[in-house]
Amino acid sequence: MENLGISTTEFIGYFASLLVLGSFLMKNIKKLRMLNTMGCTLFVAYGVLLDFSWPIIITNTAIIIINIYYLTKKDIECVAEEKENETSTVD
Repeated sequence: MENLGISTTEFIGYFASLLVLGSFLMKNIKKLRMLNTMGCTLFVAYGVLLDFSWPIIITNTAIIIINIYYLTKKDIECVAEEKENETSTVD
């Protein structure tokens, strides 16, 4: 299927690039990582559609894992800080 002179595979690659590029414009690190993860996920799909382009798939999968690690680490740290603040205000 071709739209605007590009294939669906190319469209996914361009859209993934746009999301990753857009992620670097974010001031909020959480939003940056979330948008970057969406772009990387599309890049993994793009790599698969290119008959399994392993460099694209491996690199973007690694970035997704790193983003998820830091997104969950931040959430865990925030919960721990909230509990610590509740404990210190009770005393």
